[in-house]
Amino acid sequence: MNIYVGNLSYGVTQDELREAFGAYGEISSVNLITDKFTGSSKGFGFVEMPDNAEADAAIKSLNETPLKGRNMRVNQAKPRGEQAASGSRW
Repeated sequence: MNIYVGNLSYGVTQDELREAFGAYGEISSVNLITDKFTGSSKGFGFVEMPDNAEADAAIKSLNETPLKGRNMRVNQAKPRGEQAASGSRW
């Protein structure tokens, strides 16, 4: 399952996200989104967990918990097209 992790402190690293989610099961990948010009974190990322039960446990346990001074927003990531359609401003 692909998990969206938002409201991250700009100082959070991929290793710290891997450690936080790793307590709930196997991690396939961690991807922090960064600005392409500065390389600075944009404050959100994605964690991929192959086992849906472990991913659900991580979402329920980690949503609204603090990491480096900010409460993370954790939920199942929406497919790209669905996200654009639901968040359209036009």
